[in-house]
Amino acid sequence: MHAQTEKAGKLYVVATPIGNLRDMSPRAVEVLSSVSLIAAEDTRHSKKLLAHFGVGTRLMALHDHNEKKLADSIVQQLEQGADVALISDAGTPLISDPGYALVRAAHDAGVTVVPVPGPAAFTAALSVAGLPTDRFYFEGFLPAKQLARRQRLAALQTMPATLVFYESSHRIVESLSDMAESLGSQRTAVVARELTKVFETVLFGTLAELHARVSGEANQQKGEFVVLVQGMAIDHDEQDAQGRHAMNVLLEELPLKQAAALAAKITGMSKNRLYDYGLEIKQSKSGQE
Repeated sequence: MHAQTEKAGKLYVVATPIGNLRDMSPRAVEVLSSVSLIAAEDTRHSKKLLAHFGVGTRLMALHDHNEKKLADSIVQQLEQGADVALISDAGTPLISDPGYALVRAAHDAGVTVVPVPGPAAFTAALSVAGLPTDRFYFEGFLPAKQLARRQRLAALQTMPATLVFYESSHRIVESLSDMAESLGSQRTAVVARELTKVFETVLFGTLAELHARVSGEANQQKGEFVVLVQGMAIDHDEQDAQGRHAMNVLLEELPLKQAAALAAKITGMSKNRLYDYGLEIKQSKSGQE
């Protein structure tokens, strides 16, 4: 890790609209206009976006196939004082998009990396899904091959958090079928399609219902998709029983505070809740003496 030099430029990670151009922030336009270089996933796509906002900054293509090769040369420009912006085709860079190698190289070189936040398809979908958002797991794109896809879904089957997937138009029907098979056909889910665009739709139902709806309507198979699936329901009675048992065992060897902390790591439960269980257990034992 290198110390930040006074002359070094900054790397701006800039979010751009996922569809509706009015979602572009004034700050994003200002940054893209002021930097020396914009590293874009697809320069042909980005030229149209930048032309719409009157941005004439020089573009360079930075994608999955050349990112590692170009990261060092971009970092050299940053170290020499140039400011650089990173954008993807849509949304927030690095969210299932290129950029990791460049951002990591910038950090390793001591270059300041600045987020310019904005749209992301998965947060937009979560905000309208009507599913729990206190805990969610972003999986992104599932494997293209069915066997690998089903194996990955099986690994996620018991996760007690809303599952978030990206999917393409040519695999959406097959993926919904595999989700119903692997996660449970009656699991509540949402299919969000073409968010912020003209043909935006948000479908709510069970995985079985959503598979039937999407497979039966050709229009619902077009565009870009975010699929959200409700996590495995937690049996709170069983969880409480596990927590109390863990505290009973640990309190035989450890002070209350340490026992609660260790039980929290073992069970995934709240340390404060487990501490309260411990107090109850201690009080109960005191009353029996």
